[in-house]
Amino acid sequence: MRVIIGADVVPTESNIHLFAEGNVKELLGEELFDLWNSCDVRIFNLEVPITDKKSPINKCGPNLIAPASTVKGIKALNPTLVTLANNHILDQGVEGFRDTVELLKKYGIDFIGAGYDVFQACRPFIIQKDDIKVGIYACAEHEFSIATDKSPGANPFDPLESLDHIMALRSECNYVIVLYHGGKEHYRYPSPYLQKVCRKIVEKGADLVICQHSHCIGCYEIYNGSIIVYGQGNFIFDKNDNEYWKTSLMIKVAIDEKPVIEYVPVKKVRNVIRLAIGKEADEILQAFIKRSEEILQKDFISQQYRKFAYENYFNYIRSLAGFGKWLSRLDRKLLNNRLVRHKYNKKQLLAVQNYVECESHRELFLQGLSSKIQEDNKI
Repeated sequence: MRVIIGADVVPTESNIHLFAEGNVKELLGEELFDLWNSCDVRIFNLEVPITDKKSPINKCGPNLIAPASTVKGIKALNPTLVTLANNHILDQGVEGFRDTVELLKKYGIDFIGAGYDVFQACRPFIIQKDDIKVGIYACAEHEFSIATDKSPGANPFDPLESLDHIMALRSECNYVIVLYHGGKEHYRYPSPYLQKVCRKIVEKGADLVICQHSHCIGCYEIYNGSIIVYGQGNFIFDKNDNEYWKTSLMIKVAIDEKPVIEYVPVKKVRNVIRLAIGKEADEILQAFIKRSEEILQKDFISQQYRKFAYENYFNYIRSLAGFGKWLSRLDRKLLNNRLVRHKYNKKQLLAVQNYVECESHRELFLQGLSSKIQEDNKI
């Protein structure tokens, strides 16, 4: 059985017409189109509600939406399965989610990773060919899209539940793939916690763990004989042209007695993607391998993440301080963070740390935030 996995798919203004026309050959290019369709199983993450009705939820970050007509392109990609476990599937509320689900059903497109409650959302998908059973499980970190026992959305990664789901799937299948929608955007290495989570997923039965969501190619490691990919990049998502969004990987798995994994380099060309070949392909793969060798060094992950965290610290604390766009820009670019440095004293920063770090404080604070936001929405 040959399985190929792409990452995030979002029809955008620049290529909506290609999706609406079902013009997949133009979206992928002939070489990539042939490679994609040569595989028995094709999987990708649909990271956008497909609906004609705008009903954006209150959240931080963009509310994505793609018109209903783009489902023709999703269908033309000929997916065996799409995953909906991501941080955007509820961007247009319950109505947008319902439209998406109904369109996928109408076009005969199987999906996992989301549902009308968390019990539906956590269901895996099993593909069988001859005597081989492959199980796929999809989950997402907690943002604004998560399902609960009473509301729709994406399947959350819950260490008290998700690891049991993976163990149960392992007992039924020869090979288990976990698609984990998480990790920091535009960061090419795992955080210490993300590595710990993915390794535990392996220990509970996963043969392949793929972290999506970061919008950039990261690195990989072999752990207990299984593969963990920390960052795949996008599939078809024409939003930015920075260094992170220009390249991505498809992951191809030949599942037999001894599974073989191949990394397929892809490049973004204007509003579409193409198979990377020759020198471009070599450079993409060499950088991927180099980062994968770096994380094997003692303390590399923790040291790299500490540096990355410090670089992002002032952005977080400025946001909590309520600095507006222009004041934040002034402080960052001209004042070297002097305003925000003087906003909080040491005692106040320790209180913030405690509220975020301590389980009881965090749970209470989040519940209070949720209740206050719901109250404000009613006004």
